[in-house]
Amino acid sequence: MSEDRKHALKQKFIDRLAGGEQVQDAFAALEIPYGTFHSWRKRDPEFRRAWDAARGHGMTTRPFHVPAPALILPPYETAPQAPAEPPHDWQPRPHQAALWQFLKDGGKRAVAVWHRRAGKDSLAINFAAWAADRRVANYWHMLPTAVQGRKVVWEGIDGQGRRLIDQAFPPRSRTSRLDVEMRLRLDNGSTWQVVGSDNFDRLVGANPAGVVFSEWALADPRAWDYIRPILAENGGWALFIYTPRGRNHGATLFDLAEQTPGWFAERLTVDDTGIIAPEIIEEERRSGMAEELIRQEYYCSFQAALVGAYYGTLLEEAEASGRIGRVTCDPEAPVITAWDLGIGDSTAIWFAQAVGREIHLIDYYEASGVGLDHYADVLRKKDYAYGETLLPQDARQRELANGRTRIETLRRLGLPGLRIVPNLRLDDGINAARVILPRCWFDAGRCARGLEALRQYRRGWDEERKLFGERPLHDWTSHPADAFRYLAIGLRGAAEEAIPHFPRPHREPMRVITERGGNEPPPTLRDGMPIVVIEE
Repeated sequence: MSEDRKHALKQKFIDRLAGGEQVQDAFAALEIPYGTFHSWRKRDPEFRRAWDAARGHGMTTRPFHVPAPALILPPYETAPQAPAEPPHDWQPRPHQAALWQFLKDGGKRAVAVWHRRAGKDSLAINFAAWAADRRVANYWHMLPTAVQGRKVVWEGIDGQGRRLIDQAFPPRSRTSRLDVEMRLRLDNGSTWQVVGSDNFDRLVGANPAGVVFSEWALADPRAWDYIRPILAENGGWALFIYTPRGRNHGATLFDLAEQTPGWFAERLTVDDTGIIAPEIIEEERRSGMAEELIRQEYYCSFQAALVGAYYGTLLEEAEASGRIGRVTCDPEAPVITAWDLGIGDSTAIWFAQAVGREIHLIDYYEASGVGLDHYADVLRKKDYAYGETLLPQDARQRELANGRTRIETLRRLGLPGLRIVPNLRLDDGINAARVILPRCWFDAGRCARGLEALRQYRRGWDEERKLFGERPLHDWTSHPADAFRYLAIGLRGAAEEAIPHFPRPHREPMRVITERGGNEPPPTLRDGMPIVVIEE
């Protein structure tokens, strides 16, 4: 559509509003493309004034009734026809209408940064029900953790006292309900399931055709990297709903959505929706809610500091002073690795060098669902000259599969300088990390995920008591932050325990730097097998 045509349509629309016509009626009569209409709402001050005036006169109380084009299904799939409106006793509120219409019109990617209690999950669940009724497929509603998903969605209750899942998927529309898996099977063959980003890699084979990423700013950002190719292949949709948590991956995605054709991007504050009175926010403030949290939760500010973050301010200072950027490996300094060993969870490894008084974080690695031999191979392929390997206390635990401790397994794999760090209290370890952070230099590229985790590592918030908890929130940031804590403890003092070595099966030896200086091959025992030693 030409710009002249768009301008003429806009003026006709504004004139109809001024004449008292309902917004949705003018929208339908003029056959305005929805993308054009949404663009005017976001970027055209004149249109926005007319829109706000119409809202003020109660002219947008009904949702749009524009026929949605049929979803295009692959030729091997069919779906039963169903009514165009939301299926089960639910209608979008005025502030939800734009997103709802975009999704019904076949939009595939949407980012909704809405304030607290704006009905994000309610809309998302009902759209999933609408979509599942039209295309037989699997659908996911993903929270940061499965535990949170059970509390917020699977057992959640809406403002009218109804179970969220029973409202969107009433018993008559489903054939089974599996409580342990938090999964519903619908009568047309579709499934809908509540999942967590803390175990997304175990769900990839399910091939979902639609995924809601709820509280995306708090979720593991790798989840989208895993799921995106699936949706690209099967033509599925993704909806991201959240309130900001600083300038993290949530802010990055919103910026991307605003700049990418075909994406929906909308940020709604309490001033935009008018559904929460100022008195309620003031009551939250008097009850002790931090001002930064109010700015995040109700005014959707990406600039507000992440409340409760342990290392946020120190990392902001590192960014401002240029200590986050390009950091190269010093060939004369040994590379220290600090590990957090997961059991059924991720294992995280920081790669650091002590260069004078500076600590250079040159690399970071994390994976899950693989054995310790995988990590040994990763270290070997990186071809750094290794010094110490710093391990947590649980490295002494025995593995059920072979009866060995993880120390013994790592020793057999040839990792150098094995050392268990002192067993400090959690608070003391966090303080140790704070102490070394002003001396740290980070490679922004290779340490990107580890850095993001350190920025997001925070205390849990008790919504009922309006207080922060005593311990960190356990989520995807825990493993990277724990490994960094072990690095700080290990660099702070002498070894608690040096691990003796014995012969291991032959492998390509890792390069080792001893404190005498220089690259040296590992010494050998009398049977000629390469081992490594700890130089004190």
